[in-house]
Amino acid sequence: MAFAAPYDWPAMLGFLSARAIAGMETVVGDVYSRSIVLNGVHGTLSIQPAIADALELTLDFPDPTALPEIIARLRRMFDLDADLITMQRHLSNDPLLARLIAERPGLRVPGAWDGLELAIRAVLGQQITVVAAIKLAGKLVAQYGVPLVSPREGLTHVFPDASVLAAADLATLGMPKSRGRTLSGVAQALLDDPLLFEPGREGGVARLLALHGIGEWTAQYIALRQLREMDGFANGDVGLINALAALEGEPVTAKQLLLRAEAWRPYRGYAAQLLWTSLSRAD
Repeated sequence: MAFAAPYDWPAMLGFLSARAIAGMETVVGDVYSRSIVLNGVHGTLSIQPAIADALELTLDFPDPTALPEIIARLRRMFDLDADLITMQRHLSNDPLLARLIAERPGLRVPGAWDGLELAIRAVLGQQITVVAAIKLAGKLVAQYGVPLVSPREGLTHVFPDASVLAAADLATLGMPKSRGRTLSGVAQALLDDPLLFEPGREGGVARLLALHGIGEWTAQYIALRQLREMDGFANGDVGLINALAALEGEPVTAKQLLLRAEAWRPYRGYAAQLLWTSLSRAD
């Protein structure tokens, strides 16, 4: 899968590794692997660097007619068609971002394989750490996901179907009942509107905000990573506030961050990825 260099694979892999759901995703060396389900058919795939300007896909999927859809999803997930030149030129007007871009010129915005999966991840992550959210996600996959017919090392299940999650009492996994209801409600909303998480569809954030338990942070996060709206900006995100404060050497409020980000439009999402990544420079 070709792309226009540069590409910061270590940063992408670090993001995916920190959020890998047990039984569904693995990161071994420089290879990311996961289970997938498409149109009710299960399979697995692995992604790794190939040559200087391409990623190599190894796919085990029984329906060859699904290949174009799989490739399209993966190109979005790995941000292979990003217009880095345009975004970086605009954001470099901010000296701080110009420095971050110079440090990581190939940084991409990680996307998602599946909209429901991403939305569930986002809701699980509300007001808890990434580590805690991923543990909950692992319990959800183990309890409600379907076992793979041909499991691979570390890959045993596919993500649960919307119909299963809509009917489940997810609070039993160990979360507030209100959050469990939000998760089931999101799954039901997808059943009611199969294009709910479709990239490029107008009014995506408004539709998300209309769902019970989905606030601005969650809607913007889903907009960035699934709907692929590069202006999606999770305002109030503690990581963004901490990153900007650390880089500036002084405290920053959520309001100050939002005002600063106005100049980053229409690429606030890419700016956010630069800030988030600056928190893990040692990776």
